[in-house]
Amino acid sequence: MTNRRTLRRTLRRTLLPALLAAGSFASSPAFAAEFLVGAELPLTGALARVGNGMHEGVNVAAEVFNKSNSKHKIRLVSMDDESTPAKAIAAVEKLASQGVVAITGGYGSNNIAPAAEAANRLNLVYMTSGGVDDSLVSAGRKNFFRINNTAGYERAVLGLIGDMGAKSVSIIYSTKDATTDLALSVQKALAASGVRADLHSFDPAITDFKPIINKIRLQDRPDVILMAGYENDYVGILRAARVLKPPVKAMVGVWSLATPKMAAEFPDLMPHVYGTALLPFPATFDTADGKAFAEAYRHLYHKEPDYLGQFGYVQGMLLFEAIARAADKGTLAKGGIADELRKTDRDTLIGRVQFAANGDNPHFVHRMGQHQDKKVVIVWPKQYATGTKVYPGVPW
Repeated sequence: MTNRRTLRRTLRRTLLPALLAAGSFASSPAFAAEFLVGAELPLTGALARVGNGMHEGVNVAAEVFNKSNSKHKIRLVSMDDESTPAKAIAAVEKLASQGVVAITGGYGSNNIAPAAEAANRLNLVYMTSGGVDDSLVSAGRKNFFRINNTAGYERAVLGLIGDMGAKSVSIIYSTKDATTDLALSVQKALAASGVRADLHSFDPAITDFKPIINKIRLQDRPDVILMAGYENDYVGILRAARVLKPPVKAMVGVWSLATPKMAAEFPDLMPHVYGTALLPFPATFDTADGKAFAEAYRHLYHKEPDYLGQFGYVQGMLLFEAIARAADKGTLAKGGIADELRKTDRDTLIGRVQFAANGDNPHFVHRMGQHQDKKVVIVWPKQYATGTKVYPGVPW
């Protein structure tokens, strides 16, 4: 049995690419070609909640793609990077050894950068929605693609704060690359518009945020506190704020905050808190693609989809479509997946996606949601709003 498995792996890694390059499968409509795609994600560790959310979306994309394609099939091979850079590199290398044609996933720019570098070295496309640091697209990796970026988050945060009419903002931010870039960009833009913006950085290892919140309470006295961090950071900041009760009008965060998972796990901390969210909760969809996503998501997971799943779905579906087009053209083993992604330009569940030469999506603009009565309501921009913001409004 072991010898047979070894033979199958050997054939898949040697014979399959040769056949694909020659276009053999494309000329045989009765044969459904199966492509292995790696999913490298933080399924455990500090980023497990967001990693599993993205993983659900990628799985849904494979389900929808396979049901709608008789000629090509996707089989996902998932690997936990345990929320650490070293394990992310190891996961990419192991997936490559198993014969995957591309990799999707990753969360946190500090984890994605080394994983994407490993994928680039192995000549594998790496597709993500989990890293927004600008260095990811300025490093010259020809096989790196992402569907979102810092600029899209910045526009959403600034739009919401502008609608609030806030005169002063205190920005609490992690010293990780992506959060630092976002905080500094937002501070610069706010200052240019006449809004006072005070910066407060923290080491990612910090767990007690009361000194920072107390300083903001006594010295800054802002209208809004903006949090640029990750899930555990938000929880720590909000817990400290709930104890010290700074006289602010709003608590605003960015990624991984305005989700039903956060509402369910921290019901005392989330009321009236804002975060980026493309979907309200419960979610509604009007397009055929959106309805297919929602139906498959509910079927697989027996719950309502959230925006993390939505991102995972879009990055997965765009990658799977590019793989199929490259296979049809016989270019799968000749850099065809990356070539097809560069030709992508279509509307998706997160808006228009088109990849620039550096692999970035210049059309990305996020939306802002607010936790209200155990729901997530989209409150910015107005054309996508599903309700009105509660302002002033804080969890205490």
